[in-house]
Amino acid sequence: MEDDYYLSGNSDDDVGSYPSDKEEESLDGLENNDFDDAQWISSKAPSCKVITRESLLAAQKEDLGRVMDLFSVREHHARTLLIHFRWDVEKVIAVYVEKGKFGIFAEAGVTLAEFVDLDPDEDTSTVRCHICMDDVPAKDVTLMDCSHCFCNDCWTGHFIVKINEGQSKRMRCMAHKCNAICDEAIVRRLVSAQHPDLAEKFDRYLLESYIEDNRMVKWCPSTPHCGNAIRVENDELCEVECSCGMQFCFSCVSEAHSPCSCLMWKLWSKKCRDESETVNWITVHTKPCPKCHKPVEKNGGCNLVSCVCGQAFCWLCGGATGRDHTWSSIANHSCGRYKEDGKKKAERAKRDLYRYMHYHNRYKAHTDSFKQESRMRETVKEKVLHLEVRDLKLREFSWVTNGLYRLFRSRRSLSYSYPFAFYMFGDDLFKDEMTEKQREIKQNLFEDQQQQLESNVEKLSKFLEEPFAEYPEEQVMQIRMHVINLCVVIDSLCKKMYDCIENELLGSLEFSIHSIAPYHSNGIEKAEELIVGWNAQASGNNKCQKEADRSNGRPAGVDQASTSGTSDESLKSRKRPRKESSADKLFDLNLPADAH
Repeated sequence: MEDDYYLSGNSDDDVGSYPSDKEEESLDGLENNDFDDAQWISSKAPSCKVITRESLLAAQKEDLGRVMDLFSVREHHARTLLIHFRWDVEKVIAVYVEKGKFGIFAEAGVTLAEFVDLDPDEDTSTVRCHICMDDVPAKDVTLMDCSHCFCNDCWTGHFIVKINEGQSKRMRCMAHKCNAICDEAIVRRLVSAQHPDLAEKFDRYLLESYIEDNRMVKWCPSTPHCGNAIRVENDELCEVECSCGMQFCFSCVSEAHSPCSCLMWKLWSKKCRDESETVNWITVHTKPCPKCHKPVEKNGGCNLVSCVCGQAFCWLCGGATGRDHTWSSIANHSCGRYKEDGKKKAERAKRDLYRYMHYHNRYKAHTDSFKQESRMRETVKEKVLHLEVRDLKLREFSWVTNGLYRLFRSRRSLSYSYPFAFYMFGDDLFKDEMTEKQREIKQNLFEDQQQQLESNVEKLSKFLEEPFAEYPEEQVMQIRMHVINLCVVIDSLCKKMYDCIENELLGSLEFSIHSIAPYHSNGIEKAEELIVGWNAQASGNNKCQKEADRSNGRPAGVDQASTSGTSDESLKSRKRPRKESSADKLFDLNLPADAH
């Protein structure tokens, strides 16, 4: 039995020989910085970033700058476009190519109107406000881009109401049937004159809209809140780790739960949290009193039971009776006729309860093991330090920590595989997706892989818990070989289990769509702090320009150089310089986005 894990993998390279240098190098990549300051560096750029309070403004200005360059508009117009399209720059570009400049502006509520001269040189001139119907001096009125002009008091009152209602992000003009979005600079100026606190609230709403309205950015769900947000670059169906250490599913913002789908985990959490199983137990083990309807548990062999309210009733049928009875029957009562529905209902509730207990007990057992094994960090540190001071030929001990973190990752996946199996092979979600025979075949396939993984995870845990720091060198070398081979086998088994779930189980569904976060050998990806530089801007602008050029015959009304002239020199002057290094100078947060 000691060598069972050598049969778990299908590849001889994985288990039949000692891992190569390349394999050992990949295992070294699993080392955590709790033990070594050297970080594993992936060959590809990280796909998720941490946005702190300090970098939030810079991240927002990055996208604003791209849209401002594409359309040659002011910052508040670019913000209006991005909020309308949920801060998806790629979608803005796609709609621009499809509908043209005027089409996308009309859809988002952006208005670029000619300036209307109110003749402000004459101090005595007045303008009638069509909201309050008063004649006010021209200097006390404000004109929006949509050419609607009202007095400052009416504008201010309108803005205050909208801010208090939480509509700061898309504050529309007061004019009837006008969908134009008001200039945020005017809103800020008028509101701050009377209510500085509301002006700050308005600015905060605009800043946080980058997270609240952006499907690729979400707040870290840590408690207490760390103040960070996470931005993913590619797929929002993933699991990420914030710089505060919180690991969560980006799609549903709950704890990381693969290989469960988000819906499965939501149902499982609710099932474990509420009293649904208590109700099942009551259904199986008690009968309601026919008088007070309280649940009564039978504590003896006689079928005539009495409730605390004094009512006697038959345990077999639940009907109220008198108290006179013999060993064989109750006086003036007979319930020997078979009732199919009631018996089936009780049997079904009992079967469902036992099935839930089976999966919940194993889920909880692995969750408890994970918590216990998490405490091995300090013990493993001491073992490694003890090995380093010994005069051994073996001088490299990263295999210990690599094995420990492989154990953590595989134990977590194994734990969440039981809630997945509970719903995958039950009647709650996929009753009509599979026949009974198909369900049985798929369940056997999955459980075989699950048991192989479980067996090898337990063996790895056993080796790491041994006091190998006190063993002779030859025995330490043997444990090292076992741990490294088990790490390779477990990684392979995890990949196969995820592949089975994605392709054989969830991939074959016809009426339901369930997706899970992909498996990563190196664990949940740690988000790196966002650094906004000119290189990201240049690549984005280059893409914008390519998309615009591809459309060639731009729709009517689109003027590529409407504000900067038509010469090549003027176009060059509007483009950001392209940089090759990500360490180039950053946004200056003290400058407005227009300056960038």
